Amino acid sequence: MLQPAELVIRLHPEDDVVIARADVADGVLLAREQVRAMQRVPAGHKIAMRDVKRGAPVRRYGQVIGFATREIRAGEHVHVHNLSMGDFARDHAFCADAKPVEPVLPQATFRGIVREDGRVATRNYIGVITSVNCSATVARLIAKHFEDRLDRYPNVDGVVAVTHKTGCGMASHGEPMDVLRRTIAGYIRHPNFHGALLVGLGCEANQIADLLAAQGLARGRRLHAYDIQTTGGTRKAVDEGVARIRELLPDANRVRRESVPASHLVLGLQCGGSDGYSGISANPALGAAVDLLVRHGGAAILSETPEIYGAEHLLTRRAASRAVAEKLVRRIRWWEEYTARHGMEMNNNPSPGNKAGGLTTILEKSLGAVAKGGTTNLVDVVEYAEPVTAKGLVFMDTPGYDPVSATGQVAGGANVVCFTTGRGSAYGCKPSPSLKLATSSALFARQEDDMDIDCGTIVDGTESVASAGARIFDRLLGAASGEKTKSELWGYGEDEFAPWVLGATM
Repeated sequence: MLQPAELVIRLHPEDDVVIARADVADGVLLAREQVRAMQRVPAGHKIAMRDVKRGAPVRRYGQVIGFATREIRAGEHVHVHNLSMGDFARDHAFCADAKPVEPVLPQATFRGIVREDGRVATRNYIGVITSVNCSATVARLIAKHFEDRLDRYPNVDGVVAVTHKTGCGMASHGEPMDVLRRTIAGYIRHPNFHGALLVGLGCEANQIADLLAAQGLARGRRLHAYDIQTTGGTRKAVDEGVARIRELLPDANRVRRESVPASHLVLGLQCGGSDGYSGISANPALGAAVDLLVRHGGAAILSETPEIYGAEHLLTRRAASRAVAEKLVRRIRWWEEYTARHGMEMNNNPSPGNKAGGLTTILEKSLGAVAKGGTTNLVDVVEYAEPVTAKGLVFMDTPGYDPVSATGQVAGGANVVCFTTGRGSAYGCKPSPSLKLATSSALFARQEDDMDIDCGTIVDGTESVASAGARIFDRLLGAASGEKTKSELWGYGEDEFAPWVLGATM
């Protein structure tokens, strides 16, 4: 059992609050802080360690997470009833903390699948991808035909239906269509797909011919495309798709895994269903793993722009160039204007589940979320679903909604995803494997069928962040080598394809 002196976690000497490691009862003396709890405080929530005047900033991680809406006394529970957002200046200090990356030799390896163009896959799927929602049923029927029928093709991981809810009721040209086409093209090109079948209806705004032309794609041995109307209806379109995939399977099965450098990994970083421990355990541990990956020559994609809001200055300070830093700030300003245009604000986050877990403002959530990116330089900033070509830490502009964000990362080339969670998000993202990292041991035990890695050891005080990061890095190499993740065993990943929908649906 935890002793009173161990009931809370202090993250920075200048913090006004500490975090409850377990439920803190009313009246308990927090011996190390010499402060007595004035009320019951749930695990993961904040307790004031000093008096804070109304309107004064409140700090966690040594950073401002909000402002007191009334006087807060030492020992009080600090949450939505006495803490809220507020405007304050942030010192972006472009490139001030950028530093050289020390490579690790010899370079770590994993067993990947080398494609003809030199890119490396972590899985070997065939994709059935739709241009529009109207062809989703046909795509699913084609994929379903091959369930339990791939015994002759042991090196093929499956036939995946990649469907979505848009593709029509929108302009045929402009940014919304550009983003959709870029996302679909990113999946078609993804190294984890040996080949792809693009299926349309025929009369949609997102015409297949226009999509292929706009994205520089061409029909060929690995890319087949047709529409339901021209083919003659649902039954004929399904039969056509089944026949074409049968032609692809023998070639897809010829692949073999071989030892390749970890520099071929592109890791998508996600956090969802966060809690008060996310920024203490799973996120910094994943950041330590990212530092290892970058030192081994790989790339990692940090995203969810609304969930780094208020912490973007920590990234601009690490930018490799002023141009990279300025591009990130421009994306933040775009989001401020975008949300204002729709009568919203950036602090519509955290979600109710996040708040139940102890997170009060988006500033607090963002400071914990940025920790996933580790400590190396920010080398590039890319638009949603744009190809990631740089090695090192890259930021991709995406919404905070996990399926939409991860879809952009995979379209950009992420061949593995690590997803931290404190509330218990269940998620997968075919064609890329997704490892789930639990922020607490209680969550890991409660959802053992969904969680791959327990980071609660950090909260319990039995493991360091660096040690947990090394453990995550090892599991990352294993997953990239073909070890199935929990979400893959459940079959998650087909329904989670969610391109970012911009503009009006007409």
